[in-house]
Amino acid sequence: MLERIFGQDMISQNKKLVYLVDDDHEDQEIFCDALEMVDSEVELKMFDNGVDLMADLHSESKLPDLIFLDLFMPMMNGEECLQDIRDNERFDEVPVIIYSTVLDMTKIEDLFAMGANRYLHKPSNFHNLISALERTLNSVKRNKLGGTAIINVV
Repeated sequence: MLERIFGQDMISQNKKLVYLVDDDHEDQEIFCDALEMVDSEVELKMFDNGVDLMADLHSESKLPDLIFLDLFMPMMNGEECLQDIRDNERFDEVPVIIYSTVLDMTKIEDLFAMGANRYLHKPSNFHNLISALERTLNSVKRNKLGGTAIINVV
């Protein structure tokens, strides 16, 4: 699935790199399992907090193809990370998907104004997470950076 989303050039040594930033280890495991169900040809790198994410982004590491960013984390929250990411033009081509339990339209509008590309409301069950990830990845395929979208599978 991700190879269809990101292009025909996807082969095992050329996997697309997806970052998940979430301090909840159970949510990380569930996300990892769901993403594997959507497409096994992706490399997922996980971070427990925004400080570690930003350190990686500012290192010599390859930039991710997508970042899923939780809002509520210790040390540096998702909103602060988003602001730092969007303040650096080096990251302009990296889509940022906010991944959170909060479903507050005013907050979501503010996040879009700050530069979030998508907003994925954390689903309440595994099946819905798989559907939500498929919809999110297809949304990014259709329009990588432009526009905004709220993904909420109930």
